[in-house]
Amino acid sequence: MEPLLNGQPSPPRAPAPTTGSIQPLTLILLLAMAAVLFFVGLGSLGLTDRDEGRNAEAGREMYETGDYISPTFNYEPRFAKPVLVYWLMTLSYHAFGVSEFAARFPSALFGLGLILLQYLFLTRCRGPVMGLFGAAMLLLNLEIIGLGRMALTDSVLIFFTTLSLYGFWLGLNGTGRERHYMWLFYIGMALGTLTKGPIGFLIPMLAVGLYLWLTKSWSLYWRRGFPLAGLLVFLVLALPWYLVMLSIHGQRYTNSAQGDTVGRFFGAMEGHGGTLLFYLPVFLIGFFPWSGLLPYAWYQAYRSWKEARKTGALPPALSSVADDPSVPHTLEWFAAIWVLGGLVFFSLSSTRLPHYIGPLFPAAAILTASYWNRCVTDHAAPHLRAAIHTITAVGFMLALTFAALPPLYARFAAKLIHEFPLAGQVTLGPGPYTVASIFLVGMGLVAYFGFSETRRPAAFWAAGGTLALVALAITQLSFPLVNHFVIEPPQRLADVAGVNLGPNDRLILYGQPRPSLVFYAKRKAIVVPKNEEANIKPYLSQPGRTMILLPTAMRDRLPVETIDYPVLLERYGYILLANQSLIHVPEQGEKPPVRIPGH
Repeated sequence: MEPLLNGQPSPPRAPAPTTGSIQPLTLILLLAMAAVLFFVGLGSLGLTDRDEGRNAEAGREMYETGDYISPTFNYEPRFAKPVLVYWLMTLSYHAFGVSEFAARFPSALFGLGLILLQYLFLTRCRGPVMGLFGAAMLLLNLEIIGLGRMALTDSVLIFFTTLSLYGFWLGLNGTGRERHYMWLFYIGMALGTLTKGPIGFLIPMLAVGLYLWLTKSWSLYWRRGFPLAGLLVFLVLALPWYLVMLSIHGQRYTNSAQGDTVGRFFGAMEGHGGTLLFYLPVFLIGFFPWSGLLPYAWYQAYRSWKEARKTGALPPALSSVADDPSVPHTLEWFAAIWVLGGLVFFSLSSTRLPHYIGPLFPAAAILTASYWNRCVTDHAAPHLRAAIHTITAVGFMLALTFAALPPLYARFAAKLIHEFPLAGQVTLGPGPYTVASIFLVGMGLVAYFGFSETRRPAAFWAAGGTLALVALAITQLSFPLVNHFVIEPPQRLADVAGVNLGPNDRLILYGQPRPSLVFYAKRKAIVVPKNEEANIKPYLSQPGRTMILLPTAMRDRLPVETIDYPVLLERYGYILLANQSLIHVPEQGEKPPVRIPGH
């Protein structure tokens, strides 16, 4: 007799899938779609400030100087992040040259790897249909696409934390040689720690610890998990770089690293605070459209696990393979714990940013894929109509938001001129209205298909297609306009300045700090924030050429000594001043040579 779930028989379970269930054509199409979303136009947008600019320049300086141990930014030690992403960027610069594309290539590559990992894992554990649903849901959301297209640490971190947790799951529940998947648990944590510090092992350890506690499986882990040998593997991989940094920089490094880790948890840094509920709207929008399924999917995972434990369908401690149909719901409960534990952890942290919860998205995709698979096969699946209503409601809300952006922008543009000098003189173009239209049509199709028992499977493709078209519309319509008038102008002037300044000359960047300008100048810069104009004076009397890059509107704030400096170049609200004439203005797209300071 089938166990009852919510008073109704559970749908029949298919035989346990195996690795032979992988569908090559499905996998090829999935990876092709991921490649389009991650790689098309990857280098067409200038580096954004501030983290992209800092990371890309730190990698470029490592590439230029050959110092592969101590990351630097503006030729000063950069202790904020560990070294792995800079190593990856350095390899990318060697392969493709120094460019925006090369700086972002590691993120896109590991984003592609993440989708492949999700598909292979879910196909092995739950069959090819779940593999497709789970991988597509992980790919087709705003946050994962965005992180895969930016020169940040997060895409690489998410890959390694996911690899770690999937290795744990397969190793714990495997038999024979499959137990050796457990080594991926420790390797993934070590490489995650080299990518973004302690969060690389805290997220996996939190999910695993909660799971073992709630399922009373600690003894099973001690028998199968190689805990002591695994700890040794973790330390051998992760610890040497930290020890070398400590030996080189001493307390200066430990103080900075402590402030950037423990300090972020206990105090809001750089104004990135928020309430305890900060990540709920982030999840709702960042994981859209599947976020509409997530609350119901999480609840169903919990109820299914609870009912299975109550009826004795589950043993006190797991003792069979992960894809054994006689042990239902364990993977979904593992994913539910992963999501909840991580969400509580990040919510308790004082420093909050939208991309911090990225490591929870693979688990969220497992939950929503499992729930959607049930909705397709079981017409009486609980909360289905509420889930469809949630998806469409959020989609219509996003459509209205994008439609309202142009008039709101026109109303408040004047307040943005300190950050973007031409904010009051440019428009947002057709992008927002195009995105709003896609959302409206897409959500209409989701509702049309989702509320029909016979056409329901098509709602998945309608939702996924909507998100894919929105991503392409934003990257191909809105981003080029923003790049041309907002991001690119000062970067172009920094590029010109870097070509024309010798090793002993000076480039002063005045105004709102923009780390990306150091990347484009490819030289050490003197950064002088607004209201600190007095710090410019000592450099004006030094021999050689001096250039100053600043917003045009801030020209009259400069020291009186610069009154005779001519404007060499002007571009969309930014100017480049110098005490001597220009030598060369590179053509658009021309890459200035890498210059090693002091040579």
